[in-house]
Amino acid sequence: MRTSLTSIACLGGLLGHAVMAQTPTDSPSPAQVVETMEQLNGITPGARRNHVVGVCASGYFVGNPKVQAYSRSPLFSGERIPVVARFSLAGGNPKAPDTARSPRGLALALRVSENQVQHFTLLNVPVFGAAQPQTFYEALLAAKPDPATGKPHPEAQKTFLATHPDAQPLAQFMASHNPPASYAQSDFYGIHTFKLINAQDEAQLVRWRFEPSLGVLRLSDEEMKTRPSRFLEQDLQARLSQGPLHWQMVLTLGQADDEQHNPTVRWPQNRPEIQAGELTLTASSPEVSAEGKGPCTQINFDPLVMSDGVAPTDDPILLFRSPAYANSYVKRLTGQ
Repeated sequence: MRTSLTSIACLGGLLGHAVMAQTPTDSPSPAQVVETMEQLNGITPGARRNHVVGVCASGYFVGNPKVQAYSRSPLFSGERIPVVARFSLAGGNPKAPDTARSPRGLALALRVSENQVQHFTLLNVPVFGAAQPQTFYEALLAAKPDPATGKPHPEAQKTFLATHPDAQPLAQFMASHNPPASYAQSDFYGIHTFKLINAQDEAQLVRWRFEPSLGVLRLSDEEMKTRPSRFLEQDLQARLSQGPLHWQMVLTLGQADDEQHNPTVRWPQNRPEIQAGELTLTASSPEVSAEGKGPCTQINFDPLVMSDGVAPTDDPILLFRSPAYANSYVKRLTGQ
């Protein structure tokens, strides 16, 4: 039970950036969510409030021009688009080991044209742990440590999961899937539903994921006990020193009655899919966030930063992430 709730709490790094979204009046404020995460994890001045452990990489993306039938975005021009990437562990504890049973993230910033940027904020899990910001906030509260033990109170966790069915799909996934053995062998999901807009202003519901060319590989139970605390960064750098790494972008095409606003619900498996492009990473570098030297350190990977031809749905979690990221970003830039 503890593992399941920890996984939900660690996903706080998803919530937040620059476009201010309207949220229901009974929802927590972005500041409340960020402050609660600080209470859970402590504060590393100048660092991200969640997904604090990360490594930067660079490369390029080449989109499939056939996707232009669905989107007018330059993302699918067929040209090489420069990419800055960041792999990370969910959570705000800088000492969390790479074997932690929590999600892994991949954030991408693509300069699709002179004045357009496209962000992807991805996780290696196919569902989120909350359908509403309130559920996410209450997951953080339930994960607060008991002063007597220094650990989350088991009864609080049990009560939370029993009273929040939207948290259960992620909890079940995390309980049955070990963390990845390598960033290079992890798939990454967009979690939310988005819209592609073509030249005729026609909209197509989509979900996206990135699949590694090397296949997906997870740690065994024994490896989770023996791997070094920072093996993921070391592994990524070693692999990239031998040559580029590749992921295929896959688009799942939704139907009008598919779930658009609840990231805890998966679509039917029979939906058509398109190979939308290939991500290639060629180099990595450690992120030195406190000094601001990493290539991705100053980037706020807001999932609502989109190029023309890509649009959000009214998913309340997706819309809440932007202002929460902004709150965290300002604190980081000001050295808090």
